[in-house]
Amino acid sequence: MSEKKTITVKLVRSVISTRKDHRETVRGLGLRRLNSTAVLEDTPAVRGMINKVSYLVQVI
Repeated sequence: MSEKKTITVKLVRSVISTRKDHRETVRGLGLRRLNSTAVLEDTPAVRGMINKVSYLVQVI
């Protein structure tokens, strides 16, 4: 079987005073607090979510 590729995402900026849909996207990525990280499967949907809130997150 092939290994599934993963992406590690870290929340580096606060979601305070951001658009509601961006806050929901961050939450959908599994990020709660500042500096929290999430290991996600590398899919086009996840890539699109990261692209949408790229000013708030960092891909490690």
